[in-house]
Amino acid sequence: MKDFHHPFTPYAIQLEFMHALYDCIEDGQVGIFESPTGSIPQFPIDQQVKLHVALEADDRDEEPAWVIAHKKEERLGLARRRQQDLEGRLSKIRAKERQQKQRYENGESHQKRIKLNPSGHTSTAADEEASYLLDDYDSEDETTRPQIRTDPREGGGISIKSFDLLNRLGMIVNPISEAEDIQALDEPKIFYCSRTHSQLTQFANEVRRVKIPLALQGMTVSEEPESKTVELVAEPKYLSLGSRKNLCINPKVTRLASLPLINERCLELQQPGTPQDDKCPFIPNKENETLVNDFRDHTLARVRDIEDMGELGKRVGICPYYASRAGIKPSELITLPYPLLLQKTAREALDITLKGHVVIIDEAHNLMDAVSSMYSVKIFLSQLERSRSQLGIYLQRFRNKLKGRNRVYVTQLVRLVDSLIAYLNSTSAKSKSVDGLVDINNLMAGKGVDQINLYKLVRYLQESKLARKVDGYNMCQKESKDTTFEKPTSTMPVLTQVQSFLQTLVNPAADGRYFVSSNEGGDRSLKYMLLDPTYHFKEIVEEARAVILVGGTMSPMDDYTHHLLPYLDSERIRILSCGHVISVENLLALPITKAPTGLDFDFTFEKRNTPGMIDALGTCISRLAQIIPDGLVVFFPSYAYLEQATSRWKAGLETQCSIWSDLAKNKAVFLESKDSVGVEDVLREYSKAIQAGKGGLLLSVIGGKMSEGINFSDNLGRGVVVVGLPFPNIHTAEWKAKLEYIENAAVSRGGSAAEGKMAGRQFYENACMRAVNQSIGRAIRHQNDYAAIIMLDRRYNTPRIQEKLPAWIQKSLRNKDGKKPFSEILSSISGFFDSKTA
Repeated sequence: MKDFHHPFTPYAIQLEFMHALYDCIEDGQVGIFESPTGSIPQFPIDQQVKLHVALEADDRDEEPAWVIAHKKEERLGLARRRQQDLEGRLSKIRAKERQQKQRYENGESHQKRIKLNPSGHTSTAADEEASYLLDDYDSEDETTRPQIRTDPREGGGISIKSFDLLNRLGMIVNPISEAEDIQALDEPKIFYCSRTHSQLTQFANEVRRVKIPLALQGMTVSEEPESKTVELVAEPKYLSLGSRKNLCINPKVTRLASLPLINERCLELQQPGTPQDDKCPFIPNKENETLVNDFRDHTLARVRDIEDMGELGKRVGICPYYASRAGIKPSELITLPYPLLLQKTAREALDITLKGHVVIIDEAHNLMDAVSSMYSVKIFLSQLERSRSQLGIYLQRFRNKLKGRNRVYVTQLVRLVDSLIAYLNSTSAKSKSVDGLVDINNLMAGKGVDQINLYKLVRYLQESKLARKVDGYNMCQKESKDTTFEKPTSTMPVLTQVQSFLQTLVNPAADGRYFVSSNEGGDRSLKYMLLDPTYHFKEIVEEARAVILVGGTMSPMDDYTHHLLPYLDSERIRILSCGHVISVENLLALPITKAPTGLDFDFTFEKRNTPGMIDALGTCISRLAQIIPDGLVVFFPSYAYLEQATSRWKAGLETQCSIWSDLAKNKAVFLESKDSVGVEDVLREYSKAIQAGKGGLLLSVIGGKMSEGINFSDNLGRGVVVVGLPFPNIHTAEWKAKLEYIENAAVSRGGSAAEGKMAGRQFYENACMRAVNQSIGRAIRHQNDYAAIIMLDRRYNTPRIQEKLPAWIQKSLRNKDGKKPFSEILSSISGFFDSKTA
C-alpha cells in the first residue's frame, strides 16, 4: 500500500481520494474530484509522484526494456546528484536562518543602495511637458519588431503577446542572470492553484504538517555496485507566487487601495523619466542579483506562505514580487492564484511552463466562470467620453509635434473611440431596453474606421505607452489651471481600459459576444463576454502531464465534461465523488414543499413576491428556529428578495406582532450585507450569541460572502435552509446568447435540435444547483458533526433536481416526494436533534 505520509490516520474516503489522485497523476489523466471534507486531505501527494513524473517523462516510446531501464538509471543518478547538491545548500540556509534570525528581523541597510540624483538638476515645467511627448514610432518595418523566442530564458525575452500584460502590470524590468547551479534545474513540480490568497495560505499550513521524505529516499543507482541508500529528508521546495498587492514591500505603493492602482503606481516608479530618488529601490537588477539569489535560497529552504514571502523580502531588501520568479525552476510545489495560472500571458510573463508537470486547481466549482470573466472586458460610455476628452486635450497641445506614425495612430484611435461613443448614444436614443446583443460591425461603423488596421493600432497602444502619456499630461494641465487640485497618488488611466476593450476587437473569437447594457445610474456600457472557456483551458490540459479539478461541491459534474473538456475521450477523464466522513445518521436532508398554512412553496420569480408567500416563508423559518438548536443559516436567492422579505416581516414591529418579533424571540437575528462590509463583525456577533446560549439566525444570500469559504461547523450550523432555486435571469441578452451557443455547439457535435435544447436546459439548471450545493455544503465539517439541511420549494421534490445534489446529501434525503405535512416534518427534525443530545 502506498504511504502518503498523512499526519493522522486518514478516513477510508480520504484514502480512496488519495489513491485516485495518485493514479490520475500516474496515468496522465484529467481528474474531476469532489471531496466534501476538504478539497485535498492533508496534502496526499508525496514526492514519489514527482519522481515518477521525472523518470517516466520520456519512457512512453516503444523502446526495448533495457534501454528504458538504462535511461531511468541515468536520470536517477543525475537527479540524485543535483538534489544532494541543492539540499546541501538549502540546509546551510536553514541553519543560517536559525542562527541569524535576529539580524534578518532588523533588516539589511538596503536604504544605502538607493542612488540619489547625482546632478541635482531640478526639472522645469518645460522638461515635464516634454516627457509627455511620444517617442518616434514606425510600425511599417516589421523586421525590426521583437522576435518571439522559443525559450524565454534566452536573453530574458518573452513573446510579443505578453507585452500587454507586462506593460499594464508593471512586469517589465531589467533581466537578471540565472544562478547556473539552481536555475538550470527545472524540477518536476506541482502547480497548486486556488481562488484566493487566504486559501493558499491555509494550504501552506497543511503542507507544514506533513513530513514528506525526499523523492530519492530509499533508492539506489545500479551503476554504483556498492551504493548506499540515500537518506535525505527535507521539506518540499515550496514557492508562493502572488499578486503585487500581496507581495509589494514599497510603502509608496502598498498604501494604495486597489490592485489596479498598485500595479499602475509600480509601473510609474519604473518609468525612465522618474527621478532617481523616487524610483523603487527594491526592483531586481544587475547590481542586486546577489540579493535575488539570497532571497531564492531562503524561499526554498522552508515552506513560506504569501505573508512570509513579504517579510522575507523586507529582511533581504529585495522585491518579493519579482525576486520570487528566480525560485520557479528549482521549486517542487508552487502555489498561485487563478489569474497567474489560467491566463496564458501571465504564464508567459512569469516564464512558467506546464509541460510534464502536474496542475491542481482547488475550488474548481467556479473554474468555468473564472476563465470566462478573465477574458471578458467591459467599457462604459462615461469612460469612452473621458478618454475622448483627454485625447482632444493632448492633441491640442502636441498635434504639430507628433511625427509620422504617431500622428496616424492617435488619429485612428480618436476615430475608433468616436465610433464606439456614437453607437452607445444611438442605442440610448433608439431604445429603452436594458441590454441587448451587439453586432460588431455596428461598433466599427464610424467614419474611416473600416480603414484602420486594428492589429497595428493595438500593438501601437501597447508599445507607445500612449495611455500613460495622455493621462499624465491631463493631470499636469489640471494642476496648472487649478491650484487647489490635488493630484491623486495613482490612478488607472482611462485609456488603459479602452485599450483592453479594443484588444477584443482585434480577433473576436466565435465563442465570444458583445453586449450593450445600462447600469442603475443610466450609464451605458459595452461588454465583450467569453461564452466558452474550452479553448483557453485546453492549452493547460494539453501541456500539463495531469490536471486535477477538485472542490468540496463540484456537483453537478457533467458540465465539466460537456462544456470544459468536450474534446477529451472518456478514458482520459477520471471522476470521483467522495462520500462524507459522517455517517448517514448525522445528516437529515429534507425538501419542504408546503408552508405551515398548506400553501405551496413556489419561489419562482413570478410567484415569490406575493405577501402571502413572504409571510408563509417567515412563519416557516420561525417554526424551524424553535426546534433547530444553536445556529441556523438561511440562504435567500438574492439580496433583493432578502431585503423585500425582511422589510415585510418587520411591519408591525412597534406592536411586537410582527414575524420579525417572532424570529427574534427564538434566536438573535443577523443579516448579511450586500456590500460585504462588516462580514467578519457579523460572524463574530453571530458566534458570540450562539456561545452565550441565545442561538443565532443568520439570513444570507446564495452566491454571497457567507456561501463560499466560510465553514459553519458544529453549533454554528446545526441547520441550513435554502429558499427557492436561484436560477439566473434567462431573459437577459447574455444568458440568451450563452444558451444559444450551447445548443448550437451540441448540434455541431452531431446532436439533434432537441438534444441541443436539452443541453441548454441542463447547463441552466446546473448553474443554479452548483450555487445551491455550494451553500448547503457550508455545514458538516468533521466526522462527529451533524446538521439538518432544509430545502424550501416544491421543485426540490422532483428527481431531476434531487439528482443534481451531491451524492452524500442524496444518501440522507428524506421526504423525497414532498408529501409529508409540515407538522410531521417538524416532528422528524425535532426527533433528529433529540437523538443527538440523548
